[in-house]
Amino acid sequence: MNRIEKTFQLLNKNGSKAFVPYIMAGDGGLDCLPERLVLLEQFGAAAIEVGVPFSDPVADGPTIQQAGIRALKNGTTLKDIVAKIAEARSSVNIPIILMTYLNPIYAYGISSFVEDIQNAGVDGCIIPDMPLEEEALIAPELEAAEIELIRLVTLTTPIERIKQIAAKGNGFLYTVTVKGITGVRNEFDGDLYAYLKAVKEVSPIPVLAGFGISSQEQMQDLTKYCDGVVAGSKIVELFSKNNLQEMEDLMSIFKQKSNMA
Repeated sequence: MNRIEKTFQLLNKNGSKAFVPYIMAGDGGLDCLPERLVLLEQFGAAAIEVGVPFSDPVADGPTIQQAGIRALKNGTTLKDIVAKIAEARSSVNIPIILMTYLNPIYAYGISSFVEDIQNAGVDGCIIPDMPLEEEALIAPELEAAEIELIRLVTLTTPIERIKQIAAKGNGFLYTVTVKGITGVRNEFDGDLYAYLKAVKEVSPIPVLAGFGISSQEQMQDLTKYCDGVVAGSKIVELFSKNNLQEMEDLMSIFKQKSNMA
């Protein structure tokens, strides 16, 4: 049982919901990554998703795309990110989840990548451009290293396929809340809550909602139907503006979850 599974067991025991912020590694310089990880834990994050900048990010909206461009201009590489996570791991108690596309992993070398992120203390991986049918490329090695492959489902995923995807792994199911890319939304599709309820009913693992979530009101509404939320664009925006007070205020409803992993 790795940190992700332990964290959700504890949250469930306490009747609490998870807040998982996303940050772009290398945006603002890679040296600030350990400090930001520690800060997000202090603010109440249950886990942290660390994004790897990539030149063709098919799932990312403008805010995260621009953060990725800034990170790439800073010379950020996957190897450097893994090394920086290893440096920060002793100061961060909660799960760290690496979000990257398949190409950088190929360039790194799959076995070397898995070995290095295991040694760095990474707890999970999100690879949004790798479908279920291609998982054999890396899933067995991640499983052997006790690193969770976090899978995604969307509003257009048929319920039978959701069941198939949710049956794999022991981490959580990332449930995409919009028909499109990441980015702040003022409102969601009218069918979203019924969709989350349906996914929750068939998933044996925790269900988290992500994409477009930027306010406490949205978080409180969504967590009535699932186990937590992932927020990316808003967190990236606030870090770029160094608006830490607004970030802390946004996360304050999850404050009791800090240091529980």
